Amino acid sequence: MPAPLSRAVLIAALGCTLSACQSSAPPPVATVPAAPAAAVAPLPTGTGCGPSVARTQAIVATDVKTGDLSAPVGARFGADLSKAEAACAAGREGEAMNLLAAAKARYGYR
Repeated sequence: MPAPLSRAVLIAALGCTLSACQSSAPPPVATVPAAPAAAVAPLPTGTGCGPSVARTQAIVATDVKTGDLSAPVGARFGADLSKAEAACAAGREGEAMNLLAAAKARYGYR
């Protein structure tokens, strides 16, 4: 009677013969192209209502451009951001930040 290890080798060889010994190597992985540099704009820096609103406007514009946000929703979001921008320009920082926070919450942004 063959040893247990020999039996396992015999079974593996027989299985290989029956299944045409397919390679166990993983299939090649397709590479995903990087997003074009033009699709990602540099975000405004700074603190306060002006840069905060401008950053959000840039993110929304990029999301619309890349298709992550539909154009009609982007337009409505932009209109809400314009109200925050106007309040900021008028020196009403608190109001502007509240409008910005409300708009971001309404459209699911943080």
